[in-house]
This record gives sequence, C-alpha cells and structure tokens, in this order.
Amino acid sequence: MPRNGSRISKSIAYTAILVGILLSGCGTLYPDGVTQPVDEPAEIVAAIDTTPLDTISVTPLSRQPWEFELPSVAIVITNSQPAYADVAVELAERLENYEVYDLGDDSQLPVSVLRRINDSNTDIVVAIGLRAAQSSVAMANKPVIFSQVFNHQDHDLLNENSRGVAAIPPLDAQLAAWKKIDPTLVRVGVIIGEGHDELIEQARRAAERHEIELRVQITHSDQETLYFFRRMIRDIDGFWLFPDNRVLSGRVLQEMLDDANRQQVPVTVPSESMLKLGASLSITTVAEDIARTIVKVIREIKSGRLAGLPPITQLSEIRVETNSAIQVVER
Repeated sequence: MPRNGSRISKSIAYTAILVGILLSGCGTLYPDGVTQPVDEPAEIVAAIDTTPLDTISVTPLSRQPWEFELPSVAIVITNSQPAYADVAVELAERLENYEVYDLGDDSQLPVSVLRRINDSNTDIVVAIGLRAAQSSVAMANKPVIFSQVFNHQDHDLLNENSRGVAAIPPLDAQLAAWKKIDPTLVRVGVIIGEGHDELIEQARRAAERHEIELRVQITHSDQETLYFFRRMIRDIDGFWLFPDNRVLSGRVLQEMLDDANRQQVPVTVPSESMLKLGASLSITTVAEDIARTIVKVIREIKSGRLAGLPPITQLSEIRVETNSAIQVVER
C-alpha cells in the first residue's frame, strides 16, 4: 500500500519509511542494486554545535525568491533498501504534500501504482532506483525526476518530460579528497562500460586540474574488466572504481581488490561496504544532498523551467571514509 503524507500525516509516512530501513536485511553496493553487507565500518563522529542560527533570507539579483509551497509529489522507490529509503526519508522531511510508493511491495504491480499516481492530484513524480525510474518514465503522465541510477542511458530515461539527479558524487571533489589523503597520487586507472563518454570527459578535466594522469579503458564484460585491470595495475598509483554493474560482478570485484592489495595499489570505491572487501577508500553520495538537489529540480519544474534544466543535475557533497574508519564529509 502507498504511504500517504501531508501536513497532518507526514510523521506517519516518515516513520513508515524508517521502519522499512530497520526491517531491511541488506543494502546495495551500487545505486542499481547490488547487495551489500549489513555491518558498516565504524565511524568517528565529531561533536556538532546545535545552537539554532538566525534565519537568513537571500534573494539572488534579477531573480524572484522560491515560492514557499512545493507541489504535490509522488515518491516511488524501487524497494526499501537503505540506498533508496534513506533518500526517500530525507526527501519527505523537505516536502509538505507527498505520497510514498514502494515497488518492492509484491502486492502492487508498477502499472497499478502508476495508474493511481496518474489519477491523483500529484504534480511531479520522484523515482528512486532503476526499477522505479523505468516504470515512472514509461507510464507517468507527470514530470519525472529520477535518482540513484548510474546507467540511465541504457534505459532511455531522459526525455522532454524527465530529468535525472547524478548517481555519483562530483568528480572534481572526489579527486580533490583523494589527492588530499594521498598527495603522491599521479596516475589513476579507470575501467568502465560503454555509454559514459561525457562522464569520462568530465573525469579527464577533473584529473587535469589536480595534475593526475587518467588512464581509461572501455570494457564490455566482467571478465574483460578483470583482464584490463591486471594489465594496468602495475602502471598506476590508484584505481578509481565506478558503479557500473554491467561490467563488474561480485567475484571479479573481489579478485581485483585482492590483486590491488598484493600490488599495494589503493582502490577508491563508490560504497562504504566495499571497504570490508579490501578497498582503500570509499567516496559516496550523501542522502541529504540528494534530497536537497531533488527539491531544487522540483522547484525549477514548478516554476515552468523544466525545458531549461540539464539532463542530469550534479550533486554537491561527498562522504569520504578510509579503511581505518576515519570519516570526513567534504562540501
């Protein structure tokens, strides 16, 4: 059943989403849904001054301030795993009028869920995860914003009525954090599947800014990924792993990390759970940042500027964690 939210019942939906997280036995290694262990590396949490600050309102020049009231939103999640539910919880905190639909509930087919959304007074659909995005873009007659999908180009998720939010943290910030931890970093390897030309170009520009030589190899299968990795491992100072499930299986990932450790080559990964598999550093997205970014896109759409939005809106925060369980958040 959908979980309803409004000014009155918002706390009920928020609690329901949290319950989904607590009952979930696993998370995801990637936004597209590879299972991760339940246990997470220990974190060192710094004390934060919680004294409320005076509210500050800033209106950019030549632009009207945002309208306070947001439109009615249908939040469709692929399932209640934390990778999706955490974003839904943070999003619910920022909305006044919403409903949450969980496609992991076997009692509801996606077509039934989207039919209900189309028949409702919902203004915008937010789809979190690949299954939610595919169903929403294919069947919703409302604007769709999708997130937590890395290989969106394989599924034709972008059209005149849909926009996406990046599935990975900003590349420049990732390399800046890595370089700060390891100033000796000079040569970085990347192996990724087809269809990510723009991402590779962005990564090259970021690498140039940080005086890093980026060595990129396009692959078509997990075995080919392992082959290319073993060829490049002796000639790089670090390996930058992207969450491309099409060309990376759990078995091959473990073999790559084992080889990297034997060669003493650090590997940066997109999931904290991979630290337990032997990765050196994880650089991940932040659920709060994803939710804030989605709300920005919602406001643009409500203001009639959907056509002017970029196909994919970039995030602005990263979470960095090392194998020694020391965590820092970069903004």
